[in-house]
Amino acid sequence: MTGTLAVPGGPVLAYEDVGDGPPIVFSHGLFMDRTMFAPQVEALSAAHRCVTWDERGHGDTVWSGPFDYWDSARDLLGLLDHLGLDRVVHVGMSQGGILGQRAAVLAPQRFAGIVLLDTQAGPTLAEGAARFTALTERWVDHGPDEHTLTWVADLILGPGVAHEPWKRRWRRADPVGLREAVRTLVSRDDFTDRLGEITPPVLVVHGSADASTPLDRAEGLVAGVADSRGLVVVDGAPHAANLSHPQQVTEALAAFMAEVS
Repeated sequence: MTGTLAVPGGPVLAYEDVGDGPPIVFSHGLFMDRTMFAPQVEALSAAHRCVTWDERGHGDTVWSGPFDYWDSARDLLGLLDHLGLDRVVHVGMSQGGILGQRAAVLAPQRFAGIVLLDTQAGPTLAEGAARFTALTERWVDHGPDEHTLTWVADLILGPGVAHEPWKRRWRRADPVGLREAVRTLVSRDDFTDRLGEITPPVLVVHGSADASTPLDRAEGLVAGVADSRGLVVVDGAPHAANLSHPQQVTEALAAFMAEVS
């Protein structure tokens, strides 16, 4: 089932809700959309209720103005309310994990567990912020040229995932919405000192070849949260480990669900 949720004073969120059983909610990374979790939904929806959604400025959720990840965290909590989900396991990839950390502090009672996939707690370093800002300004001014699309695909997907389907999505994407999403990413607050406030069980999953978020950021998450259930390193996986190595990531999610549900 697909649906929408109008956020008061904000966007209309697009989501998909399939399967039955203990619920899992997936939040995607920058430049991606809810379909990035298709391998996990296909594998897990026979035994779990799987919810995916498009965050602000991505997919079918239209950008509605400046926002921060605390706004996105409240979007997630509003979606849980809308769907009647009292307590879920949340899987957040990259920026999805950034908003998930904040949601876990705002409403820890709503989460049976948190999975942090290829994400981090700290801020964007100045060099990375400048690179992303320049890239999206070119994107807005001149459109997504092939060089830009290839750079983004290499960074997120690596060599093991087909680039062209995602490039087609990016060519159709709202460039202003993506620019604002990048601004949110590079200007976000440092959450490192608040990791200990996350009280639900946390599993960290990270690709060893993630060129966007170094492995030591994942190790920092494990060390910082109150109830770490360990770090799964996916050997050779890029930033989107769940797409390049779907079986390994899905198995880790299923084991964690069995542990905390």
